[in-house]
Amino acid sequence: MKNLKTIAWGAAIATVMTAVMPLTPVDLFAANPAFAQSVSRIVVRGNERVAADTIESYVAVKPGQRASAFAIDESLKNLYQTGLFKDVSIKRSGSSLVVEVVENAVINRIAFEGNSRLKDDMLEGIVTSKGRGILSESRVQTDVQRVLEAYRRVGRFGAVVEPKIIDLGRNRADLVFEINEGGKTAVSRISIIGNQKFSDGRLRKVMTTKETGWLSFLSSKDVYDSDRLAADEERLRKFYLNEGYADFRVVSAVADLDRERNVFFVTITVDEGERYRVGDVEVDSAIPDVDAESLRRLVRLDSGDVYSAVEVEKSLEDITIEIAKSGYAFARVSPRGDRDYENKTINLVFQVDEGARAYVERINIRGNDRTRDYVIRREFDMAEGDAFNRVLLDRAKRRLNALGFFKNVEITTQPGSTPDRVVLNVVVEEKGTGSVAVGGGYSTTDGFLADISLTETNFMGRGQYLKVAGTTGTSKRSYEFSFTEPYFLGRRMSAGFDVYQRRLKDNDTSREYDSRAFGGKIRFGLPIMTDLSFNPYYAVEQKEISNYELYGKANASTAITQAVDEGKTLKSALGYTLVYNTIDNMGDPSDGIFVKFGQEFAGLGGDVKFIQSTLDARYYRELYPAWGLVGVFKVAAGHIQGIAGDDVRLLDSFFKGGETIRGFDSGGYGPRDKASGDALGGKTYFNVTAEAQFPIPGLDELGFKGSVFADAGTLFGSDATKGSFSNSKTIRSSVGAGVIWNSPFGLIRADYAYALSKAKEDKTQAFRFGAASQF
Repeated sequence: MKNLKTIAWGAAIATVMTAVMPLTPVDLFAANPAFAQSVSRIVVRGNERVAADTIESYVAVKPGQRASAFAIDESLKNLYQTGLFKDVSIKRSGSSLVVEVVENAVINRIAFEGNSRLKDDMLEGIVTSKGRGILSESRVQTDVQRVLEAYRRVGRFGAVVEPKIIDLGRNRADLVFEINEGGKTAVSRISIIGNQKFSDGRLRKVMTTKETGWLSFLSSKDVYDSDRLAADEERLRKFYLNEGYADFRVVSAVADLDRERNVFFVTITVDEGERYRVGDVEVDSAIPDVDAESLRRLVRLDSGDVYSAVEVEKSLEDITIEIAKSGYAFARVSPRGDRDYENKTINLVFQVDEGARAYVERINIRGNDRTRDYVIRREFDMAEGDAFNRVLLDRAKRRLNALGFFKNVEITTQPGSTPDRVVLNVVVEEKGTGSVAVGGGYSTTDGFLADISLTETNFMGRGQYLKVAGTTGTSKRSYEFSFTEPYFLGRRMSAGFDVYQRRLKDNDTSREYDSRAFGGKIRFGLPIMTDLSFNPYYAVEQKEISNYELYGKANASTAITQAVDEGKTLKSALGYTLVYNTIDNMGDPSDGIFVKFGQEFAGLGGDVKFIQSTLDARYYRELYPAWGLVGVFKVAAGHIQGIAGDDVRLLDSFFKGGETIRGFDSGGYGPRDKASGDALGGKTYFNVTAEAQFPIPGLDELGFKGSVFADAGTLFGSDATKGSFSNSKTIRSSVGAGVIWNSPFGLIRADYAYALSKAKEDKTQAFRFGAASQF
């Protein structure tokens, strides 16, 4: 029985094996009979422009070889990757391998429709599809994304791009990108989280990204730009570091797009940390011949000062340059800050070491299509062949950024031909340096005004400054031409000249006559130290008074009548100014000192001989940084004295009014003719101002600030010999409030002041409105 079962199982297994014999592994994995045979030839069909030999070169199967599935698949991939074909198929026909292709069309032309923000020539440089090139659908889709990215960079995140292919027959087509640019995608709100020491408004003032407003059409700073936001993170970090918050960090910066409203909401989260002051300050020198104690005086921070990264950086530069002057070109100065967390202090140590000997082998400059190479090279304190110094390299980068010629400056280093050689690569991205400003307005002094100015700060790529300006109005007309060469004779000194003409007409308020001045100046600028400069000049000017309204009448001013009779007077003078400047921002100052002392010596020919001395000193300090409250203290003084027996003529005297002590008319205080009431000018003046400036909530993003102030001063002394005039030395004073607008057209301010003290003959003016300047 057992043997019978064994026989039965054997028979069953044999039957099954016989049934599945056609499906053995050998047969399952054998090639398709249609492809198993060797290929005798390759036949190409459907090609019109591409040669058959070219197509065959991409086929992985050659005559005499088998056409495996793997080889066929590779062939298809190769042919599609060429971008020449819209469709490809490969099949066997007998012993032949037939390759059928459908060629992509040739682009006849590329066009853009609906675009105005970005011009055709710019978009043509962005897309990879080109006229007379092959039309590839994958490339077209890539080009759509490239165009969309270009619109995002200019703040048009709602832009839509639709590619249209227009068949022209004979396998030719036009490629048209239909563009709907959409509206500007602005930053609707900037929220800052985690700040306690400084208000949101104060921190937004540090950033270049701005919230959109009713004047945003004049600027693109409210357009979202990821690179700009990243740069703003660094600006915030530097701001906090300069205020002593050494542990500050930006936790996150997120921009959320609201597609329905087409706006961004920016949220920045910060961790301020603690505020540190400077503890001990030391200079430690490992070079025997370098006296550390003598270098200590170059450190700009003392024990007890609020820690400032900028002052540390400036101290580092000063020490490095001083050591280099002593012959140690390779010396390395490394600052170290040791935190004392308990006392909230940072102990500073400037370590001076020999440093590795390295030389600048080559300076490569790229990206400057307009700016000349030498304009960039001269900002380096290192030339090819000089000792390499990292501190001086950082200084050069700051100088290049400060020029205002470039959007971005990157300086990298790479090894040179030998271990002690370094190659510097300078890559710049240029920006527009020319501007045309057209404006108009009203001034309580000169009535309605209209002005136009053309300014170029990088004239012909040579780094030269050129300005042409003109102003016309109810009672004022002026023209001006200025030119400055910042590197005269190849040295770090400026030279330039100015030519101007000014006409003032009778305005029935501050003057009852016309005056005209025409002149020019040749000037130089010589830096003495980082913050101190000496600026000599030669000036020639012709002045005259005419059309005196009261001339010939009984109450006419005899002094003015005499000036009319004298006609034109010519001044030929040498002068100079000494300027000390540590202001943080000349356009919107909040910290620093500005002092300008000048003297002018007239008498090198001409009709007048005098010595004139003037002083203008200003001090800015943030009184309460959290609110952006800035205190301003100003002192100004001047004296003019005739020499060689000459009197000071009326046209050369000082005329002061509401521009120095608000609450007074232009020329409203000082010596005055008693008969006519005309201002005669004075020989000596001084005035002081104490002012507090603060952002106006809700309007600070638009550049509006408020101010409260107190002014005081006087003007006296006159060489007038005819008629009766007042010459009071009374101290004039006033208090008031104002609004300052840092507008796209320039600085504009309106002040209301009340005169607390004045002389009997003075003329007051409570409200004053017009253009202003910081310096």
